[in-house]
Amino acid sequence: IFAQCLPLCTMRTVARAGRRAKRARIFALTKGFYGRQKNVFSVAVRAAERAMQFQYVSRRLRKRDMRSLWIQRIGFAAKEHGINYSNFMHTLAVSDVALNRKVLSEIAVYEPKSFQSLAQFAKTRHAESKSGLKLLLKK
Repeated sequence: IFAQCLPLCTMRTVARAGRRAKRARIFALTKGFYGRQKNVFSVAVRAAERAMQFQYVSRRLRKRDMRSLWIQRIGFAAKEHGINYSNFMHTLAVSDVALNRKVLSEIAVYEPKSFQSLAQFAKTRHAESKSGLKLLLKK
């Protein structure tokens, strides 16, 4: 009778990872950590949770940092051609130039002549809009 019951007795009652698999997963996450964080389960669980929280936040911070990097690159490249960042971006937006900041920064770094033509275009359009505004104010 016991032999017939054996397969049923060793089956899991809940469908989830066993103790060894759970510990192995946590220790795999904390591999390379300092001190007891890598080999004491109760400490490793907290360290892994904290590390995953930092990863979550950092994925969003990376997007923010990349956008600020693109803005800096565009700003410096535009200044080299005699127009500031805000006027450059505003003129491109008004002129329906559909290039985002990422593409504009890549152009500024890897294709300076193309960026120079964009900056020249923005400068002329900006000067035209300023002169048009002065004419409207005189009337």
